[in-house]
Amino acid sequence: MTEYSPPWPKQGPPSYFPSIETKYGRSIAEWQQVIADCGLEKHMEIVEYLKTEHGVGHGHANALVGWTLAGNTAAP
Repeated sequence: MTEYSPPWPKQGPPSYFPSIETKYGRSIAEWQQVIADCGLEKHMEIVEYLKTEHGVGHGHANALVGWTLAGNTAAP
């Protein structure tokens, strides 16, 4: 598992993270905790959960889930 912190990379899923934090008011570490606590394991199930329960857009949810399920963590 690799731990990351801002500034986020300018390519790939982390390139969405500044706008995710601004738009939804939670840090990436907080979103990762939401993902861990949701009780779901499949990528698209978690994406749908974030969209329906938290109002996260598809692209943002997909970036968060993909990055998280790849074993990356954000520093709190």
